[in-house]
Amino acid sequence: MTDSPLGEDQEVAGLGARLRERRVSSRLTLEVAAARVGLSPAYLSRLETGRRQPSLPVLLGLARAYGTSVAELLGEQPGEPDPVIRGGAIEPGRAGGWGYRRAGAPGRAMQALRVHVPPSTQDAVVRVHPGEEWLYVTRGRMKLTLGDRVHLLDEGDSAHFDSMTPHVIAADSASGLDLVFVHTLLQSPGGDLCLGDAPRL
Repeated sequence: MTDSPLGEDQEVAGLGARLRERRVSSRLTLEVAAARVGLSPAYLSRLETGRRQPSLPVLLGLARAYGTSVAELLGEQPGEPDPVIRGGAIEPGRAGGWGYRRAGAPGRAMQALRVHVPPSTQDAVVRVHPGEEWLYVTRGRMKLTLGDRVHLLDEGDSAHFDSMTPHVIAADSASGLDLVFVHTLLQSPGGDLCLGDAPRL
């Protein structure tokens, strides 16, 4: 990446130290972190020691690499999350066609997602993970397997269960299934739900 420095009049106190702290807490070496953002290790080292100021594209890249925000890297105190989350289309994901759209603010005690499950996919994937789940069917029919019991949920039906119970979520309708998913596990940001060969709901 090319550098367009913030300039001497825009230097941010403690930025270099925060960059290093975030890299170390992310358990990334200087070389690995630099490679992820397209920088040289020497240049990243200069950023961390305050000898250079990063451009906005570099800051954005580092924030993504460290799983944080540009505001946090700049030392800004987070404000109250916007309580309103606007709707929109759910784009198909890369995990078996499942699609996700955030339906709640990040950093809360619950995470909420709108989910689309295509028909006839991921039927055999059993999920077990800490927390509680609440599912609400907005379109289609859900086939929910909890332990050794199978439940069919239609539009307007919901389920609330301990997600340490082995469970399988599948669409039982030709056009797939749309649902609202609420989970209490803070450690699983929405993106992590889509990793691997199957979504980890």
